[in-house]
Amino acid sequence: MKIVRVVDLSHPVTPETQVYPGDPVPHLEQHSTISQDGFNLMSISMGSQSGTHVDAPYHFDNTTKRIDELALNLFVGRGVVLDCGQLWARQAITADVLGSQLDQLVAGDIALFKTGWSRFYGTDEYFENPYLDADLVKDLLGLGVLTFGLDAINIDETPDETHPGVGFPVHHLIAKAGGVICENLTNLEAIDFANPIVSLLPMKFIGIDGAPVRAVAMQTGE
Repeated sequence: MKIVRVVDLSHPVTPETQVYPGDPVPHLEQHSTISQDGFNLMSISMGSQSGTHVDAPYHFDNTTKRIDELALNLFVGRGVVLDCGQLWARQAITADVLGSQLDQLVAGDIALFKTGWSRFYGTDEYFENPYLDADLVKDLLGLGVLTFGLDAINIDETPDETHPGVGFPVHHLIAKAGGVICENLTNLEAIDFANPIVSLLPMKFIGIDGAPVRAVAMQTGE
């Protein structure tokens, strides 16, 4: 078996990277240059949840595991792309929306919810994201699915003054189960092959709530 194709599922990290309201904006600054120092080196400042990233359970529960304490097999595995169809702003993604696609999932799979919302990346509409229904997530956790990703800024509804929401129930459910969330994915439509191997491996920060990732899907062949 060999890797015959790698699909990039990540947004670039730049000063223009869209972040959750109130989160730190990435800042990249030239620290050293070849002309002055003999080498190039950048100084980088960003939030742990900036860009395409994963959440550890600790992001929403102080009693649970931090990013460096999680088993690496939570971040690598068979991906199952679930096509959510045409969604409207702030629509809950329920089992009825996904139908028989859910039958593909087995314990240990990485569930990837293709909402199409990444087309709004960089606009205010991106914060009007569809989100996962808590009952759907309970069912998938019961099945043994512990890793959830989607091409939107938030797996829960993103609150604002007009839509206060109901908290972050899906974050809490997955945290309690010891699972992983990946947000701000993109390009899920490019996974046009069966049984992709998905990698969401985070940077090895110690003792924190999450980390940026270079998310990819890999096609294997003989």
